[in-house]
Parts: sequence; C-alpha cells; structure tokens
Amino acid sequence: MLLSSLAYASSAVTASTGSAQAAPPTAGWAGAGLQGDFVVRDFPFRSGERLPELRLHYTTLGTPRRDAKGVVRNAVMILHGTGGTGRSFMSTGYAGELFGPGKLLDSAQYFIVLPDGIGHGGSSKPSDGLHARFPKYTYDDMVTAQYRLLTEHLKVNHLRLLMGTSLGCMQGWVWGYTYPDFMDGLAPFACAPVPIAGRNRMIRTMAMDAIRNDPAWQGGEYTSTPTGLRSALMMLFIMSSAPVIQQQQGPTRDKADSVVRAYLDARMATTDANDFLYQFDASRDYDPSPFVTRITAPALYINSADDTVNPPELGIAERYAAMMPRTKFILIPLSPQTRGHSTHSAPLVWGGYLSAFLAALPQR
Repeated sequence: MLLSSLAYASSAVTASTGSAQAAPPTAGWAGAGLQGDFVVRDFPFRSGERLPELRLHYTTLGTPRRDAKGVVRNAVMILHGTGGTGRSFMSTGYAGELFGPGKLLDSAQYFIVLPDGIGHGGSSKPSDGLHARFPKYTYDDMVTAQYRLLTEHLKVNHLRLLMGTSLGCMQGWVWGYTYPDFMDGLAPFACAPVPIAGRNRMIRTMAMDAIRNDPAWQGGEYTSTPTGLRSALMMLFIMSSAPVIQQQQGPTRDKADSVVRAYLDARMATTDANDFLYQFDASRDYDPSPFVTRITAPALYINSADDTVNPPELGIAERYAAMMPRTKFILIPLSPQTRGHSTHSAPLVWGGYLSAFLAALPQR
C-alpha cells in the first residue's frame, strides 16, 4: 500500500493512558469503528534514541473474546503499507468485503485491530514538531510498538491472524520471528523476506535524495514544501504502478497527463517531506532472511505477477517460502482484477485463498 491516498479524520482524544470513542454509526465504513490513542512513556528506539511520549493511534471493530484461560482467540491485526494508515482499510472495497455481516472477517465475530504505524497517520511522526530530530525508527521499532499497543493497552494476548500489506507484509515477517507464538496464522501480502535492494532500493534512494538534495529542505527545517517532494512522488508513482491499470486510466495522451498531474497535486497537498523521508528510510536495515526458519506459524504468503515492487522474475518469494515448511506461497497471475502492487488490498482477488487458509488453522 505504497503512498495510500485514503485520508481520514481522527476523532480520538489522547489521554495519559490512552482513550477511544465511537464514530457515528451512520457514517458508513469511512466512519466506522472505535478510534483511540495509546501513549507509551519513554519509548526506546533501536537507534538508542528515546521519545518521552510515543502516541500510537488505532482503530478497532468488534469485541475481543477470551477462552476459559483468558486467552483472546478472535483478534485480527492488519498492518498498512508505507504512507498509509489503519483507516486505509476502511473502504467499501476492503472493509465491506471482509468486515461486514457474514463476510470472512465479520467484525461481529472477530476483534479487528488497525494500528497506524510509527511515523504514520495519527501516531507520532516528524511533522508533529520534531522534524528531522524525530528518532530514526525502523521496522523493528514499529513492531515493538504494535506489540505494546496490543498487550498493554488493548489487553490482547494472542492473535488469531496477523495480516499485512507491503510495509505491513514486511512487518509480518518481523512479527513472525520476533513473537513466533503470538499468532495462529500470518498473511503477509506484497513483499519479500529479504533486504530491500536492486530496483526497489534504487527508486527509494532517488526519491529520498530528491528531497534531501533540494535546498529548500534545509535539513528538515523547511518553511514551505520542498519541490523535491514532487519528484519523489513521481518516483513512487512509477514504482507502484501497473501498466494495464494506467492504460485504462489514461487511454489518451491528454487523459494520461491529467491523471498523473491530479495524483501528484493531491499527494503534494497531503504529504509532509520529513514524514515521507522517515517512512522510506525506516526500511534501511530490514532483513528477516536470517531468521525465517524461526517462523513457525502457518503463513499464507501472496504476491501478484504484475507487482513491479516485488517482480516475480526474481524468484525470491518462492526461494524463501521453501525455507518455511508451514508457509504457502501464492503468485496471483495478471488479470483484469489485479492492480499491480495494490492487489494486496483487493479482497475480491485473494479472498478465496484467505478463506481456505483460515478454515485450515487449528481451532483453539
């Protein structure tokens, strides 16, 4: 979910130990769920830096259910992509297909947790005021914060399922070897369990350099949006695009021009340059490859053939999936329903695989 364009309005009230309030029930999926904030005091980062107060924003749907031993058995956490938020999943095409009555993850049966990662959405991020002095967080820090949100604030001591898209997919692997017994199943979509390198890293580097090399950036203390951010967003548009979809969106020269310019204008209006830099720099030390054999939970691992962020011709996914005996890898072929990298957020495409995976998980 690179650069999710879905925005939301947070109505949560922050308190010293966290809080939540319900959205108006008539607002539809865009306003559904409970939103809240959990504040972690003196949060330590892997870099050695600390933040006196780390705010973690989240959305929940449903109610946790415990067994006779007090273990939560119906919790599902879904992790968003780079630049996204937990609310990115609250659309008709996603929530409506998964969380509604009788659907696969019916929120009347499951307790759905949708956190905003560090540096994203309503959680603490550079644009809150620290700018480039914000701690240099990593995926490990984001996973640690998610674990604390679940266990300390939401009192969730076990997950039935952990899902993730793109960035959330990568965090899913980190979760898998860091907390191997915490979940019954993993469902990481659209990533690879290896360091970000090759074309993926090259595009990210060019995007970050476009901002850092802009004199207006001023080391993160800019007074107006650096124009280099627009160049960075151009790189990410290309990185996460799918030719078939772009041809449909822009079948003529003038239409193609208007589509991409409208996209860039909208993103420029809603993207902070420091937040962008931190979000993409957080992947700098991501490398689950030495630890994949520690992942013992059953996993449904899905990529799509038209995903240029994780190109199938590299063969990486198959190679590493083979090292995890309980992992089933699915490469979804190109079709009119796939959306390149964004296929990770199309339940109509992969819902059947997820249904079969959930049915095969042991009942507890």
